[in-house]
Amino acid sequence: MYGDFKLILNEDSYLINLYQRFPVTIERAQGATIWDTDGKEYIDCMGGYGVAIIGHCNKDVIDAITLQMNKLMVCHMSTYNNSRLQFLSKLKSIAPNNLSKIFFSNSGAESIEAALKFARKFSQKTGVVSMYGGYHGKTFGALSVTYNSKYRKSFSPLLEGVKFVPFGDISSLAQTIDESIGTVIIEPIQGESGIIMPPEGYVKAVRELCTEKKLVLIFDEIQTGLGRTGKMWAGENWSAVPDIMCIAKGIASGIPTGVTFVKEEIANCMNLGEHSSTFAGNPIASSAGSATIDTIIKEDLVSKASDTGTYFKKKLIELKDKHPIIRDVRGLGMMLALESRFDVRDILMDGIKNGLLMLYSGRTVIRLLPPLVMKKEQVSRAVEIMDEILSVEEKRRNVKR
Repeated sequence: MYGDFKLILNEDSYLINLYQRFPVTIERAQGATIWDTDGKEYIDCMGGYGVAIIGHCNKDVIDAITLQMNKLMVCHMSTYNNSRLQFLSKLKSIAPNNLSKIFFSNSGAESIEAALKFARKFSQKTGVVSMYGGYHGKTFGALSVTYNSKYRKSFSPLLEGVKFVPFGDISSLAQTIDESIGTVIIEPIQGESGIIMPPEGYVKAVRELCTEKKLVLIFDEIQTGLGRTGKMWAGENWSAVPDIMCIAKGIASGIPTGVTFVKEEIANCMNLGEHSSTFAGNPIASSAGSATIDTIIKEDLVSKASDTGTYFKKKLIELKDKHPIIRDVRGLGMMLALESRFDVRDILMDGIKNGLLMLYSGRTVIRLLPPLVMKKEQVSRAVEIMDEILSVEEKRRNVKR
């Protein structure tokens, strides 16, 4: 255990056992660095599951939250607020051009739930096509379009009319569309399934097919958005713009926030009271969100994600050439994966021992979602640690170079 062992035991005694947990008690963080309760330092390639996109404890975000908390903490959407208006304006400034309307919620799953409702109301059709490997959340609507059966099997029946097709196969998608289908939902790059990249031209082809068939296209950019892939939105990598786009994670730097961007004609189909959320668009989240967007733009984090991500991926490919235990390296920008030929649990735990926090995607994939402010020196050190760990793992498993 790293950090306060007693605290770890106490947390687990209270909580429902629903999370795969790492034996680290985090005390504080700054930028792309974390410290535990013993003062041990870690390079953060976990990023709070991609939430710390502008780095931990950004001063401008802290100042914005503090100022707002001293003025107003509660302001329901039934009344107006300047902090919310400022956030809306900043969101509109970075949104794809045709997505002019916004719905606020409190999480990625909630942003997906809203998107599914808006799409159904507009299309007047219950059928939805999602992708093999797609992950969109665990609330009932979001779970219905999430592929992995381990999440779904205990909670049937879910939404009717959901069909799954192979990610990257435009022919299968075209063949699956019938008169019942009104919506297609897709992650431009699949995150939870292991940073699965689409074939070249696929995302654009999905857009064109949905336009041809008059289907509502939802992009789940919860993990890929806000500069993560080296573009503000991952869809930009393939010049594809959806009809609805969902974001969350890093948009308010850790304050729970979800945003659903919607084309005006889809937004206009909704009636007063058909969807709402008590905490949505609250002043604290709005202030944090505005400061987050300002930081992304001021520090040019989209370009930095591209540059540092290219460097990171190059170093990982060099690792692959050195270590036969690595099956594949993939990803874009600061959304990267290293696939092992074996279970990665020991690698993750050895990383913790050596001051490196990483994520997993299933049993064999190490997922890397570091803050976009990570410096190349930290990348180099992270790769050095991985090199040492992989050497130990290969020796443990008797893997020959």
